[in-house]
Amino acid sequence: MLFLGLPANLVHMPTEEQVYEALTNVIDPELGLDFVELGLVYGVAVEEAKIEVTFTLTTPACPIGPQVSEQMKEFVGELEGVDEVTTTMVFTPPWTPELMSEDAKFALGY
Repeated sequence: MLFLGLPANLVHMPTEEQVYEALTNVIDPELGLDFVELGLVYGVAVEEAKIEVTFTLTTPACPIGPQVSEQMKEFVGELEGVDEVTTTMVFTPPWTPELMSEDAKFALGY
């Protein structure tokens, strides 16, 4: 379907802010805080109806990577106008507590 000469999914293309908001639903089960507040989301790219999320874990030994990736795809995929979500887990640069929001630092006693 076309709207103003554009495919419908482009008219309702999500913003980076909406993607980050959706990612706040991904909770670290050990710390009880979301991945955005923890500074574990390194980047979001919105290109038409395709979303790319780059994230890390608190440690490379953390076993929840596949679970987190699936949750990110699920929550971001629910946004209007999204056709595809891909995730990339990286460990460079390594995560440090300094990447957390001030609220997360306070909640965890940093």
